[in-house]
Amino acid sequence: MSLSAAFNIISSSFAANSQQTAVVSNNIANVNTPGYSRQIANVVTNSYGGADVVSVTREANAALTEQVSTSTAQAAAQQAISDGLATLAQTISDSSSASTTSGADQNGTSPSAMLANLQSALTTYEASPSSSSAADAAVTAAQNLASSLNSGSAAVASVREQADQDMASSVATINSLLSQFTAANNAVVTGLQAGTSVASAEDQRDSIVTQLSQQIGVSTTTAGNGSMSIYTDSGVTLFQDTPRAVSFTPTPTLVDGQSGSPVTVDGVPITGSNSPMPIQSGALAGYAALRDTLAPQYEGQLDQIAGGLINAFAEGDQNTPATLPSLPGLFTTPGATGLPSMSAATGLAAAIEVNPNVDPSQGGDATLLRDGGISDPGSSAYTYNSTGAASYTGRLQQLVSAIGATQSFAPSAGLGASASLTGYANASVSWLQGENSQANTASSYQSALATQATSALSNATGVNLDAEMTNMLNLENSYASSAKLLTTVNSMFSALLDAA
Repeated sequence: MSLSAAFNIISSSFAANSQQTAVVSNNIANVNTPGYSRQIANVVTNSYGGADVVSVTREANAALTEQVSTSTAQAAAQQAISDGLATLAQTISDSSSASTTSGADQNGTSPSAMLANLQSALTTYEASPSSSSAADAAVTAAQNLASSLNSGSAAVASVREQADQDMASSVATINSLLSQFTAANNAVVTGLQAGTSVASAEDQRDSIVTQLSQQIGVSTTTAGNGSMSIYTDSGVTLFQDTPRAVSFTPTPTLVDGQSGSPVTVDGVPITGSNSPMPIQSGALAGYAALRDTLAPQYEGQLDQIAGGLINAFAEGDQNTPATLPSLPGLFTTPGATGLPSMSAATGLAAAIEVNPNVDPSQGGDATLLRDGGISDPGSSAYTYNSTGAASYTGRLQQLVSAIGATQSFAPSAGLGASASLTGYANASVSWLQGENSQANTASSYQSALATQATSALSNATGVNLDAEMTNMLNLENSYASSAKLLTTVNSMFSALLDAA
């Protein structure tokens, strides 16, 4: 080997050592940077036996990266559902205490608890039909029950409207992230074409995909030129060279029976019952499920309870034969002229009220609850206590029995087509508690999976400080060896020049 060749080898060694040191130093500096992948200087032997750094790449694990995105999206969806159902569950936080001689008294605000209280008040009134205080207590219990249904309906509307707002925020975030992804993806493609390091741009791109998966479930593919494409978990394209337009029109007020707008990608719905390819995960999917499915189903159950109450407490024509239609009695809705159909009960929970004719605070007579005639005080056709006896209990017995009597309900609410009012109200509470518990459990489980996947990815691709410090020490030793070799070769040159 000639001395000039030795000088070239030493020179390339110093250059390679400098580049490797810069990469290791960058790794050490980013040891605590979230999403940073360890960078590697790739060294090859050149034509004259020296060393060159030909590229700087990063540690990557496609399988773990995909698992992080998937588990993050699932956790976000379940968390969105859990938060909404937890709000609804606050309306059914009941407890029982044996505080009355007539049985367990329900302490809470759910329709189930209020119905139990009404049944208890009616039983007390039946035992003392001449007591005006017992009559007033029964009317108050009925008002509390109607208020419970009103409050439950209002809570559903609030949860749906909040979910709609959250959907709008999620869509705005998705569009912003897709815009950021465009810049990062272009940096990767351009860098690969120019032969420069794209490790940082790839880290940024992966970080954006992880953030995107919090909003919507995604999958990715990478083309030969390094460009990444993004698809929803249902297969709709979100990004392929350019971002797709994700659109949503918020609905500020959502009343019972009203559907919110779908989220669309280039005009194709990805949420809602009419979506050909509905998304399955991400916070956006959770908000959509809450707004369009879960909360409306609970609203439907409240409407069925309200309709069942109006029908169960209705008053019939007492003439023989009966020729007049049955009319709303204790429970009614503003402007009602007949009984509601259980197959068309939409809006009843929000509108149900105690008939003003029996409400003393509105000038009504509470004893009509005992005697009948609530529906039309001016007509004797709906009066049950025809003699006016203060000891009459026949109508009160009917009302108590009506609460426990089996009646028909619309199966669309998900609780069956036949049950008593008590059974149906209890089933509604159980349904909501079950859905809330299930969502909470699923959220915790998916969050744990996301944490484990993120930790595994970090261990596989992140910076190990001990390893990097070892690499730095090796590079220092390599530099010292090259320096000694340079000194030796320089001495040989000097001896050769002195001899000449």
